[in-house]
Amino acid sequence: MELSVTVHSTPLLDLIKTPADLRRLEPAQLRQVADELRQETIDAVAVTGGHLGAGLGVIELTVALHYVFDTPRDRLVWDVGHQAYPHKILTGRRDRIRTLRQGGGLSGFTKRAESEYDPFGAAHSSTSISSALGMAVARDLAGKNNNVIAVIGDGAMSAGMAYEAMNNAGSMDSRLIVVLNDNDMSIAPPVGALSAYLARRVSGRGYRRLRSFIRQIAKRLPSRMLERRALAIEQYARGLVTGNTLFDELGFFYVGPIDGHNIDHLLPVLKNVRDAKNGPFLVHVVTKKGKGYLPAENSADKYHGVVKFDVATGAQLKSKPAAPAFQKVYGESLIKQARKDDKIVAITAAMPSGTSVDLFQKVFPERTFDVGIAEQHAVTFAAGLATEGYKPFATIYSTFLQRAYDQVVHDVAIQRLPVRFAMDRAGLVGADGPTHAGSFDIAYLGCLPGFILMAPSDEAELVHMVATAVAIDDRPSALRYPRGEGFGVPLPEEGKPLEIGKGRIVREGTKIAVFSYGARLRECMKAADELATYGLSTTVADARFAKPLDVDLLLRLAREHEVLLTIEEGAIGGFGAFVMQALAEHGVLDRGLRVRSMVLPDIFIDQDSPNAMYAKAALDAKSIVAKAFEALGQNMRGETVKLVRS
Repeated sequence: MELSVTVHSTPLLDLIKTPADLRRLEPAQLRQVADELRQETIDAVAVTGGHLGAGLGVIELTVALHYVFDTPRDRLVWDVGHQAYPHKILTGRRDRIRTLRQGGGLSGFTKRAESEYDPFGAAHSSTSISSALGMAVARDLAGKNNNVIAVIGDGAMSAGMAYEAMNNAGSMDSRLIVVLNDNDMSIAPPVGALSAYLARRVSGRGYRRLRSFIRQIAKRLPSRMLERRALAIEQYARGLVTGNTLFDELGFFYVGPIDGHNIDHLLPVLKNVRDAKNGPFLVHVVTKKGKGYLPAENSADKYHGVVKFDVATGAQLKSKPAAPAFQKVYGESLIKQARKDDKIVAITAAMPSGTSVDLFQKVFPERTFDVGIAEQHAVTFAAGLATEGYKPFATIYSTFLQRAYDQVVHDVAIQRLPVRFAMDRAGLVGADGPTHAGSFDIAYLGCLPGFILMAPSDEAELVHMVATAVAIDDRPSALRYPRGEGFGVPLPEEGKPLEIGKGRIVREGTKIAVFSYGARLRECMKAADELATYGLSTTVADARFAKPLDVDLLLRLAREHEVLLTIEEGAIGGFGAFVMQALAEHGVLDRGLRVRSMVLPDIFIDQDSPNAMYAKAALDAKSIVAKAFEALGQNMRGETVKLVRS
């Protein structure tokens, strides 16, 4: 299938290099700007792939925000950032928008290093209100008067961090504006001209003065009970009008709901809250994800994340996978285990399709729990299930599990509860870049007493490790696996529990030993083939477990080889560190063994293809070969080179 390319006319958008250009236009021209911006966003993402539906839902809101507020002097913080492509187009990055999520191109999320219009980088949700409050307080301390606006979606509002921030902001009475982009939860009744009129009225100076007057009178009433009654009457009277008092309880002045696709409704409300001297405000805007592009509007996920697609038809250019994805293998393996064991339950934090928990949910809906963007709760919820004899599989991206580290330590590890952590997106992940890379879990879980850590080298091993996790019922365990397609190996009909802490030899040699943990095993085998062409006989071993480590296998590798290389898709402090510790404790390093640990480098690697990222990380076959020669003190021509100690 070939892409159909259409060149769309964008006469007004062509005039806008920065938001200052946008603000020179008349309000009546903004509808056309929004239409052109929507088409440009569709055309760009059709070429690059990425997050589409979220951006289409905030086109008018993006235009209105940049029109009303003096960005970048006024700080505009987008939560998560996957809805920020239109924002990038309006803020001087249109000429690079077709490099989104590619090597050397624009990030798929907001990024401080990319533009002064991105005051806070984000790709994990629910950070906007906290960071914006910090900016607002910094402004006040510095005696400045700029505005700070956080735009957060209803999904991100399911995380406790958002409410912690709002509670803090409300108690401080800081001049902060939060825009709640409600595109899914239907918090509000249907919106239209009446609700827009009411929102405009309650955000205006007259109503705010009346509200302030009522509150001053209430404070002078003779008893606390009468004061509370008066304040309650004011709040709930407004609640009858606007349909919401929750945010008032948190200390915010609630305005809304308003139609987020009607610029005529948005502009006066945003101007009112901009010009208000008090705060904080919450502006409730109702939008439709995928708005203005029928294939997205009609899609179940509103085209949340897409690959390249045909603009005319909406058909995505999905190539047929050569092998099932690790995620799918995990989901199907868990289903098979759950058919035999009714204590198995699956938990996810708002990522059912990304983790393949949705497959489990179709078969066992009553044993599947999507807790929303609430990883901390997910972990402790799983711990509670474990105390009652259930077998919870907390299926959470490695990079998202970081958000619940205290719960992993305090609620799971210390109590030695058998929660099973299935960590998707282990290692480098490609277009999503460093915010989604599973770089640290080996180190941050491996230091916890009692944990069992596993990593499959291929999808067949993953099947067995799911069965192994089911069988571990006396302590916590974790298995990590990469994003995307497997290697096409035959899958076992049924997973069999592995012996805990035992690795395996997959290739025998005599001079160099390569000890691999996880899915780099195939690159190790390629490296061994190349080393053989240089006459260097190489053993390749699959650790399977980082903890407990197979010390017997490790000592054999150390005893029978001149060089030992460890390979892992993780940062320093993980598998290689465990190996070094074991070698040191057994005195092996006293006898001249040449050991090198190959880990992710001490940098955050920007988005690119996974192969390019692993080459940059020096974790591909070519780099393994080079590391072996370096350890031997030779170059690839067999010439001895001087070893330089750093």
